[in-house]
Amino acid sequence: MLSIITVILMYATWSSVFSLGKIALQYSPPVFLTGFRMLLAGVLILLYLAIKKRSSFKLEIKQWLSLGALAFFSIYITNILEFWGLQYLTAAKTCFIYSLSPFFAALFSYLHFKEKMTSKKWLGLTIGFIGFFPVLMTQTGSEELFNVFAFFSWPTLAIMGAALASVYGWVILRLIVKDRSVSPLMANGSSMLIGGSLALIHSFFVDSWTPTPIATGSVLPFLQSTLIITLISNIICYNLYGLMLRRYTATFLSFVGLLSPIFASFNSWIFLGEPLSWQIFLSTGIVSIGLLIVYSAELKQGYILKTAPTS
Repeated sequence: MLSIITVILMYATWSSVFSLGKIALQYSPPVFLTGFRMLLAGVLILLYLAIKKRSSFKLEIKQWLSLGALAFFSIYITNILEFWGLQYLTAAKTCFIYSLSPFFAALFSYLHFKEKMTSKKWLGLTIGFIGFFPVLMTQTGSEELFNVFAFFSWPTLAIMGAALASVYGWVILRLIVKDRSVSPLMANGSSMLIGGSLALIHSFFVDSWTPTPIATGSVLPFLQSTLIITLISNIICYNLYGLMLRRYTATFLSFVGLLSPIFASFNSWIFLGEPLSWQIFLSTGIVSIGLLIVYSAELKQGYILKTAPTS
């Protein structure tokens, strides 16, 4: 029970990043923000490992290749798409679209870990899918300018792409840390360093470096908001998630993440003045029913451990 509460608190904390991200985007474009933040986090984590556990750096070529794939999908692609879409969506809606993660997680877990998809799990996924429609049908004025078809816009599709890349990255992370051959800290630190470097190179070609893409007179608030995001997301939640993957499946953790939009709604209301959306609460309630169904199915299948594994 204590571990479940820890997972919920992790997502409650993590959801604040969407509101903080919108604040940071006032001072910097999304690609540069991604690169700076990830590079900073990667350096801090790897510096800690260099002092405390240098043996973590002794990896085989195959392991480094896996870390490179993790960096590309979970860090580079995910965060660039996320912060680009966040410019035009509310923090709460962006967070909710990330709740598509369980659908992708179920697919990737089936492909990579041969986790069986029972009729009960399919029922949970179907109910969850239905729950998305009330939120997807709501659009803000800025989002409507990028409308593609029906109630889908480019920012919405970007966040969906971020969710897909993120879950695939988590699956790669689970493959890396499951046999304990690579520690979660090493996996996250190195992937952030690599992914952040890719984003900064990307930023050099698409952003205006005069001398940096940070808005004039906004260096201090940019650094403040970025440091807070880095501490919450990269240092605390990324690594806590890696530890949770040793106990729970990517599918289940993604489903618990469905609670994040509720926390994100209150955060955006408090910090950004965005009105609370009844669609968020309605959709979260419907999708949470799917969460309970999938959780009970995975517990019965033995994919979720009832007691914590010993070190």
